[in-house]
Amino acid sequence: MESGELLATAIRATETLGIPYMLVGSLASMRYGEPRLTLDFDIVVDLTFASAEMLCQAFDGPDYYVSLPAAIEAVRHRKQFNVLHPKSGMKIDFMIARQDEWGRRQLERRRKVELYPGQQCDIAAPEDVILGKLLYYREGQSDKHLRDIAAMLQTSGDEIDRADIAAWATKLDVLDIWQAIVARVDAAPK
Repeated sequence: MESGELLATAIRATETLGIPYMLVGSLASMRYGEPRLTLDFDIVVDLTFASAEMLCQAFDGPDYYVSLPAAIEAVRHRKQFNVLHPKSGMKIDFMIARQDEWGRRQLERRRKVELYPGQQCDIAAPEDVILGKLLYYREGQSDKHLRDIAAMLQTSGDEIDRADIAAWATKLDVLDIWQAIVARVDAAPK
């Protein structure tokens, strides 16, 4: 299975079931920045217990592994669960939408884009992709998130609202990281 096929399956499932979703993480940052290798897809979904069960059923069969109890726990605790495609080693991380102000705003600001030829999908706004990567960096200190943010600013800088990011970064307690990245990107030779 190609990565595009797995993503198309996930998009088809969420859209058929009427589940609000958006791509986030590496795939979203590549849309606004630079390509890089990834074997997983991060998709924020706004699930109920019933829609979690239906989404898991969409991946029923020998080609996938998904745990309904893990999905139910993810909904209960606002966490994430995975769908694995063991033959390819690819996975989908379904992250349950946050219920705070930023979480609601992310879903409101998502955009419909053509990710692959003929493949339309909902994707997080670039500001929200950056804010998510700032939060991931704060949690795990992985430099890949900083590189993704820098690439987004260098590639799509004109369409990114830095003031909006700074306001939300203050609320989400990642302003110091944001300011450091902006200073580094702005100081880099053009």
